[in-house]
Amino acid sequence: MSKEFFPQRPKSKPVIYAYELPNDITREGQLKIGDTNRSAKERIKEQIGATRSQFNIVYEESAVYKNGNSFRDHEIHRYLRKKGIKNPDGEWFKCSLKDVKAAIISVKRGELNEENRSLDFKMRPEQEEAVNKTIQYFKNYKKENHNSTPHFLWNAKMRFGKTFSTYQLAKKQNWSKVLVLTFKPAVQSSWKEDLMSHVDFEGWQFISKDGLTYEEADKNRPFVCFGSFQDYLGKNTTTGGIKTRNEWVHATHWDCVVFDEYHYGAWNDNAKGLFNELYEDGKDEDLKYVDKIENFDEDIIPITTESFLYLSGTPFKALSSGEFIEEEIFNWTYSDEQKAKEEWKGENNPYATLPRMVMLTYQLPDSIREIALGGEYNEFDLNTFFTAVGEKENAKFNLESDVQKWLDLIRGGFRETTLDNLKQGTQKPPMPFSDIRLLNVLTHTFWFLPSVASCHAMKNLMSQKQNNFYHDFEIIVAAGASAGIGVNALTPVLEAMDNPLESKTITLSCGKLTTGVSVKPWSGIFMLRNSSSPETYFQAAFRVQTPWTIKNPDSMSPNEEEIMKEECYVFDFAPNRALSQIADYACRLNINESNPEKNVAEFIHFLPVLAYDGSSMRQVDAAGVLDIAMSGTTATLLARRWESALLVNVDNNTLARLMANQDALDALLNIEGFRNLNQDIETIINKSESVKKAKKEANDKELTKKEKQALSEEEKEYKSLRKQIQEKLIKFATRIPIFMYLTDYRERSLKDVITQLEPGLFKKVTGLDVKDFELLVSIGVFNSSLMNDAVFKFKRYEDASLEYIGINKHEGEDVGGYDTVITREDYNQVFVNKQ
Repeated sequence: MSKEFFPQRPKSKPVIYAYELPNDITREGQLKIGDTNRSAKERIKEQIGATRSQFNIVYEESAVYKNGNSFRDHEIHRYLRKKGIKNPDGEWFKCSLKDVKAAIISVKRGELNEENRSLDFKMRPEQEEAVNKTIQYFKNYKKENHNSTPHFLWNAKMRFGKTFSTYQLAKKQNWSKVLVLTFKPAVQSSWKEDLMSHVDFEGWQFISKDGLTYEEADKNRPFVCFGSFQDYLGKNTTTGGIKTRNEWVHATHWDCVVFDEYHYGAWNDNAKGLFNELYEDGKDEDLKYVDKIENFDEDIIPITTESFLYLSGTPFKALSSGEFIEEEIFNWTYSDEQKAKEEWKGENNPYATLPRMVMLTYQLPDSIREIALGGEYNEFDLNTFFTAVGEKENAKFNLESDVQKWLDLIRGGFRETTLDNLKQGTQKPPMPFSDIRLLNVLTHTFWFLPSVASCHAMKNLMSQKQNNFYHDFEIIVAAGASAGIGVNALTPVLEAMDNPLESKTITLSCGKLTTGVSVKPWSGIFMLRNSSSPETYFQAAFRVQTPWTIKNPDSMSPNEEEIMKEECYVFDFAPNRALSQIADYACRLNINESNPEKNVAEFIHFLPVLAYDGSSMRQVDAAGVLDIAMSGTTATLLARRWESALLVNVDNNTLARLMANQDALDALLNIEGFRNLNQDIETIINKSESVKKAKKEANDKELTKKEKQALSEEEKEYKSLRKQIQEKLIKFATRIPIFMYLTDYRERSLKDVITQLEPGLFKKVTGLDVKDFELLVSIGVFNSSLMNDAVFKFKRYEDASLEYIGINKHEGEDVGGYDTVITREDYNQVFVNKQ
């Protein structure tokens, strides 16, 4: 396997030191404080020269914070001067060892103030583009005199720097009151750190639940208020009104309200409203309210503002629902970032510190794998394998002996060698904790498990006598209420790391710390749970892509940094699932490209995939990713794809366009089941607007029980009608595969076949004339990009079925999707199994 995927980590270990010259009367009572990348002894000998031989090193300490950052001696100097300690000359201070230790502890704790802001980096080009595009949109929106509040979405990958860029936007817009709301309170640390440590934001204040209060803040200086939806939008459980301590938030007119981690909390079918009671999901206490929030609507938020800014690294539902139009979105993907890094010309590459991700997937030995087969593809089921029962020290895996085999496997201690394997030349793959190249960098890893019980069970198992290898690691269970809620769950992780260059940790979680947090020393993540959602999968995976650099004390340049993490790793033991996630993520995130091969090829150019198939580990290309990702596809799964609610649009805007077009209404009436369509749409629009208005007014007064019940009944009625229309449209969509089976024009796009070649057949199968179908497409009733994806995957499955019985009537022909056509060569590369 190529060495390019396993670079060696720099051996840099910066230290801070203090020494005295006992025989130098001019330096009596003074200590010199310096830093170096070598030993203090070596560096001091260079400083004092050969003529002096006597010096006493009174202190030598790592210059690395718990979070992986490093500090320089000048930060200690600045702290000592601020404390009024005399500084007779250069780095010499008239102080005691106690003073030096206090300064180092203070700097390590990150006790920042206006005088010691240490960050002064500038925006990268794409961050400037995001800020400028947002400013221009808000400016144009205001000129056009809209009655509503403008909103803008940053569809920007994790590690884009959304917090820093948001603050730069606030500064350029001359905002003084910014409210940041999130579903994941753990992101607080990054919002606070960026505001309080960068020189550009001097004078700004950070208000939070456990920090500076609104009453304490200076109202003449700009401030950012950070809080969770759960807190600021939750109601008092006793009186039902806004929590007393949060009334000022609702009374303030904000310059901007920022919704961070927006992929959480919206579009949940089982939700019951914005202000529902507390509940536990049993897995992630940070999301107590999240699954109770439905169809998030800024119009019913009881907070006033001049503008809304939405931030997410995986806003797939927002993109596919049409909630934001093109001019309201800034896009920046992982591929964009790594391409910019690769193509940068000249020195000072601003992307150099952003690690490349490498995915390693493993087909496990049969003796481990077969114990937990099941699911859609009858493949290794991670949730079954890592199921555990019991609490804390009593937690235990159901399949403990098999999980033990897996622990042995990843450290190279498990052997399953047969005569057949030897004859076939089976090669040992690079395992995370046995391959020396990986051991070099995997000193701090994150393990994503299915439940709180499985996290505790893993710690208990690794603590047993036979697992001596894992005893070198500090194991942190970041799961369950005892691990802390929100940002508090991060503290034990950083405490355990202490000096990350010397320590070794494994963090076990089932949901905490998978969104919005930045832990620089994490260099690998183990995906040990099922996840059908690419949002969840990649939000967690990108935790390990946080840049990690340390300052080089021995450099001629005071700001030169060493990159500690060139590569970071995602380990997955369910290959089909992993590659399906890659294919899904790459295709759904790039909304401007409909060819799946191009999307995947670009993505895995920058995120290489190494797959172990039981005999050897090889790099997988785009065709291979798509092939493996879809090789487990069943007819059931394909049918379900055509039953997806995402294929049709029934939002108020689309329904309003339908209402305004009698021909379109008449067209839908031809579809079985649509009888009172006009009346139903009118009811949906009117009642949804009425409920929205009533909810907004309800924020200013308390509703009676009777009023609440009436509101609830109206809401149920229009949602039920909307659901009925959606289901009828989906029922129509499921007839399209039947049409594809019956038509023989596979080289043309399905749209062309419907409109030009087989209009009669299409009407027989679906009940719609071609002109009616085209009209509904133009209004936006059907989501063409997702239908295109479904068509290609359907044809791939059909091809496999036909070739199995020896039929190949379309050899050499182009292959049509829904509204695009690709060459047979491209189709074969993307969709046909490679031998």
